[in-house]
Amino acid sequence: MEQPKREKPYQKPTGERRGLVLVYTGEGKGKTTAALGLVLRAVGRGYRARIFQFMKHERAAFGEHRALERLGVEIEGLGDGFSWKSKDLDHSAALAYKGWQKAREILLSGTYFLVVWDEISYPIRYGWIPLEEVLQALEQKPKGVHLVLTGRGMPEEIIERADTASEVRKVKHAFDAGVPAQRGIEH
Repeated sequence: MEQPKREKPYQKPTGERRGLVLVYTGEGKGKTTAALGLVLRAVGRGYRARIFQFMKHERAAFGEHRALERLGVEIEGLGDGFSWKSKDLDHSAALAYKGWQKAREILLSGTYFLVVWDEISYPIRYGWIPLEEVLQALEQKPKGVHLVLTGRGMPEEIIERADTASEVRKVKHAFDAGVPAQRGIEH
């Protein structure tokens, strides 16, 4: 009988600790949820976190907004909802860019341990936020700040610069069976 191959013994990394760039992308459900999990972990350790949601309304009242407010985490919707519902795409683009300026400023301020740019891939892909500006912000990110970027179709240039990138793959989704979004699960 053939012996199973042994994995290499664990070796503790010897590099320096620094703020990471993490990406969650792909067609599956769970990208925002993964980012929020990191926020909970950071806040649980006493660190400050800030979340910007590029496709959510400014005054959204999703379950995660309500819970995070109770924890003292600032979460801000920067858009006017999902683009396919927009009545004025020029207005949507202007909101996204204005929100981008604020999200970039907060990242570069170094005030927060963890910053999340949720669903930022959409306004980048739509041309509302220049990819070059996002890449520049990644280069200028303060050393001790962690940054999470989420969204389907994340540009390859961002993935290449990330320290950690995960692709969430859809195997099956309730929407495909006609089940509508549900409070406490999708929002």
